Amino acid sequence: MRLFVRFVKILCGVIVVGLVGLGIWLHTSPPELLRVGSGYSAKMVCSNVFLAGRDSGEVLAIDVQAPGHPLLRLMRVSVDRTEKRVHAALLGIFAGNDAVYREGSGCAVVPDGTPVAAVGIPVPAVTSVDPSKLWPEGGKVESDPSVGRILSDADLAGPGMRAVVVVKRGRIVGETYSTGFSKDTPLLGWSMTKTVNAAILGTLIRGGKLSLDDRGLFPQWQGNQRGDIRIADLAAMESGLAFNENYGAVADVTRMLYLEPDMASFAADQPLEADPGSRFSYSSGTAVMLSKIWMDKIGGGAAALSYPRAALFGPLGMQSAVMEADAAGTFVGSSYMYATARDWARMGLLLAHDGVWNGSRMLPEGFVELMHQPNATSNGRYSKMQSWLPGKNNPDMPADAFFLQGHDGQTITVIPSLDLVVVRLGLTPSWNRYDPTRLVAEVVKATTAP
Repeated sequence: MRLFVRFVKILCGVIVVGLVGLGIWLHTSPPELLRVGSGYSAKMVCSNVFLAGRDSGEVLAIDVQAPGHPLLRLMRVSVDRTEKRVHAALLGIFAGNDAVYREGSGCAVVPDGTPVAAVGIPVPAVTSVDPSKLWPEGGKVESDPSVGRILSDADLAGPGMRAVVVVKRGRIVGETYSTGFSKDTPLLGWSMTKTVNAAILGTLIRGGKLSLDDRGLFPQWQGNQRGDIRIADLAAMESGLAFNENYGAVADVTRMLYLEPDMASFAADQPLEADPGSRFSYSSGTAVMLSKIWMDKIGGGAAALSYPRAALFGPLGMQSAVMEADAAGTFVGSSYMYATARDWARMGLLLAHDGVWNGSRMLPEGFVELMHQPNATSNGRYSKMQSWLPGKNNPDMPADAFFLQGHDGQTITVIPSLDLVVVRLGLTPSWNRYDPTRLVAEVVKATTAP
């Protein structure tokens, strides 16, 4: 009996020492996977609380859990509404990471307490919308009953749908929202941001400040083959640079988004794996580099941070739109833009009308055409300008159709020849296998019927 008691005591001592050692290790040298998880949790809660006005507990319980990783269930967050800062950590103790909100430039992850370079920028007061005028000039909507019937079909709208807006001939003809969301709720577009970022780039090309043939884009590319990479190669996802876009582990994309304070530098430091223009490789790092290129051309700082609103969002009436900058002050043009579904629809309408808004050309002639022209290396899946294409799996889709497409089921389908835009936003992880083209096909039938 004494031996048994002694054995139990020794075993308990070993367990205690092991637990203490584990705690010290997690506190002093936490695995990067945990810090990615806490950075993701802090960022999602920060943006949804301070940009979208949502409840932090709901965001943690629903949005943060979308990837399905069991460790995310152990994340705890605290929200400091005075400092506008969110802290997330495993069990509230280990592998902590923070996100900080700045007025006008959203939330940024600040790994290791990194100082935030992107300060707040002035945001114009929201002006009231005339409810007697039709959208987009005002807030009035005249819905088409046939479109309404389609949008009421939960199978077509898809699991996790939060908003759908259909625009035909410049007017909203149908919209629907899930419980807890409305026409006034800013929603994350994830990689739809890439196409918006491309449009901002287009405004500088139209102004003669940039060219698609520009090379020698970053200092670290001078004197090596990376200096041959053109803006056109970046736009078509054909840079040849290494970049791992696998979200299931600590890959380049998750490291960039949640562990690196200067995302553009991280992406630009990657080595060349193929000749520029010779291989398609989808890369969020590419879009962040495009942000850095156009921001530097403007001069950086507050002028660059204010540019999207001055050059694009303001003229389009996208009062809710916020593109978020990283801790170094560079817009995360790959992933982070929030806007209401109606404001996302304004962007789609600009593209459906060849970059012309209210009779004024905002994007260069031929620029939008690049968004529905396949690049040379993606087998028809991706365009020459930061957008996805129907490809061979959708032979019935009009030839000029293209998509703004983002993580967790975000899509804007643009079909210029039909003057049609379909915005679909939600929280729909890929394992749901939801295909928005079924919804679009039914909307096309309803809006083109004699």
